[in-house]
Amino acid sequence: MDQTRVRRLGKKCLIIFAIVFGLNSCKEEKPLIVQEELAVVVPEDIYEFGFNLNDFYVKRDTVRAGDSFGEIMQRNNIGYPRIFQIAEKAKDSFDIRKLQIGKPYTILCSKDTLQEPKCFIYQPNREEYIVLNFQDSIHAYSSRKPIKYVEKEVSGVITSNISETLDEKGISFVLAYKMSDIYAWTIDFTRLQKGDRFKVIYTDKYIDDTIYAGVDNIKAAFFEHKKEDFYAFEFETDSVKGLSDYFNEEANNLRRAFLKAPVEYKRISSRYNLRRRIALYGNKIRPHKGTDFSANVGTPIRATANGTVIKSAYTRGNGNYVKIKHNSTYETQYLHMKKQNVKVGQYVKQGDVIGWVGMTGNTSGPHVCYRFWKNRKQVDPFKEKLPEAEPISDSLKTRYLDYIAPLKIQLDYIKFEDDKKPTKAFITQGN
Repeated sequence: MDQTRVRRLGKKCLIIFAIVFGLNSCKEEKPLIVQEELAVVVPEDIYEFGFNLNDFYVKRDTVRAGDSFGEIMQRNNIGYPRIFQIAEKAKDSFDIRKLQIGKPYTILCSKDTLQEPKCFIYQPNREEYIVLNFQDSIHAYSSRKPIKYVEKEVSGVITSNISETLDEKGISFVLAYKMSDIYAWTIDFTRLQKGDRFKVIYTDKYIDDTIYAGVDNIKAAFFEHKKEDFYAFEFETDSVKGLSDYFNEEANNLRRAFLKAPVEYKRISSRYNLRRRIALYGNKIRPHKGTDFSANVGTPIRATANGTVIKSAYTRGNGNYVKIKHNSTYETQYLHMKKQNVKVGQYVKQGDVIGWVGMTGNTSGPHVCYRFWKNRKQVDPFKEKLPEAEPISDSLKTRYLDYIAPLKIQLDYIKFEDDKKPTKAFITQGN
């Protein structure tokens, strides 16, 4: 077959193939062209300390032994001239020498390869923070994280002690401390009986909505001890001074003018004794005109009554101490503190933390020596008939009874786990 005929035959084949393919393609649907769109994920804004953290490279750490503001900044590539400039500008708002070991800090840096520090944030505690902002002009200020209070309810039956009962429910033992303080003059929490029952309406505190910061306050409580009912309701008696106290359902004060002890969950290691022999002084008779409460170093020491601080000082024998004048009759003193928390002239309320247990001065172990004056003479407070706390004034009594009415109903409706019936007090209301 010559080449001309081959070429003609090939053309015919191509024409036939084109016709067949064209007919088949007409019968089929045209393919859909799908265009894929790339989703752009925008990170959710995360705000802390008033800054959008997505705008920065965030470094977090804690102050270590030997650290200073200068050392921390130098580790993050800030030179001493700039460090000095920041310190000088910020000194009226924050003393950079007061950084404490173990406290957290955050550095906000630029989001580039240099990661240049723009802001230093120091947290002296979980609620407060101090900002040294040097992005443009240098300025410093202090602020607090947002706090949320959540009301909660709990009931329990004593099998051993109240702390164990609360622990089984996953509730902080601080609630037991607060309850023992409220009922300090009506119930001895060291002698609770099996079968005693309680209900509490309290608030928990959260920082930044999620960080649990412990039990804040008790609004109302009910305690059934030895088959006797004890109600307690918190009520503000002086809005100007911010004074509040706990009263029962009949508006009677649950407290006395003085707390029994300046520390919680106390153990008396030495009582008031005018003929006590002291080993520290060669076993000679030396009058001990105070009551020693043994406690761990750092335990909060609380004012046993409202008053004004007249001394906050150090002496060789007393160590760090505080003295409070309550009125023209009574004064109290608190010795051997690790550190004071009040200044002369400051007004304190019953239960305020005025210092922490330590071992300063002449002492052989950690404790607070509590001294009590009546008419300028030191006496044993446990042998004194101390005055009652001030009752609710007649002008406030009606408002108080109206205020506690819904709280009492709320308490009475809280059920015990071992008993589905309402409390005895609720039955007496005719419900």
